[in-house]
Amino acid sequence: MKYEVRDGVAHVRFDRPEGANSVNPEFSADLRKVLLAIEFDDEVKAASFTAEGKIFCGGGDVKLFAELGPDLPQVAADMLIDFHGAIYKMNRIPKPCVAGVRGAAGGAGLSIMSAFDLVVSSDTAKFTMAYTKIGMTPDGTSSYFIARHIGLRRMMDLTLTNRVLSATEAEAWGLVNRLVPDDEVDSATAALAQGFADGPAWATGQAKRIVYNGYESGLEEAGEFEGVAIAASMGTVDGQEGIQAFVAKRPPEFGGTDERM
Repeated sequence: MKYEVRDGVAHVRFDRPEGANSVNPEFSADLRKVLLAIEFDDEVKAASFTAEGKIFCGGGDVKLFAELGPDLPQVAADMLIDFHGAIYKMNRIPKPCVAGVRGAAGGAGLSIMSAFDLVVSSDTAKFTMAYTKIGMTPDGTSSYFIARHIGLRRMMDLTLTNRVLSATEAEAWGLVNRLVPDDEVDSATAALAQGFADGPAWATGQAKRIVYNGYESGLEEAGEFEGVAIAASMGTVDGQEGIQAFVAKRPPEFGGTDERM
């Protein structure tokens, strides 16, 4: 897995196209390390995740799973500590994480895709759960994220029938955010992340936290969480700059930090 930071954006690249960038112990451990790096690098304001080859992520490494035989449950349980841990961390980090999907996202690949904050998809991509097709059950936090994105009834349809969604259907269902031509996926994903990094990055990161928190909270808890955050943002240099720029009808010049006035 390739990792590079440029101009405030962490560019992550799945780099095993010969294996459909499938999920195995190495992939899971690398993903967790990458998310740790993103979390603790103050220079990183947003992250762009793309993949080499024709497939974003084809799911679990079924060939490896077949070789493991009766040892598979223990290896998988260990692997999921890293895989799920990486997803938990991505969700909690107050930095937008954007995925760019070409070709297909299936099984665990669809699961991890659903955990990103935003998804840019090729207009020819395909999406499928595929777990029960090989006698497996869902993982990768798909039961949490996909059901919230598309609704329980549609989630049940994907999970039990292994229906394959086109990119157009995935966008209509709310599984991806926007469609672009295949050869523009990587650049569009990077550009979206760069926009976050160049803007009021602290406020954007807090806005991410507010949305996730509010979705899981009661009315008053959500309102109180919002109140604390917006009061804090009003005291930042970026918050004051945004207000002054709006009044003066000029473009704001954001620093992207939580620096106080």
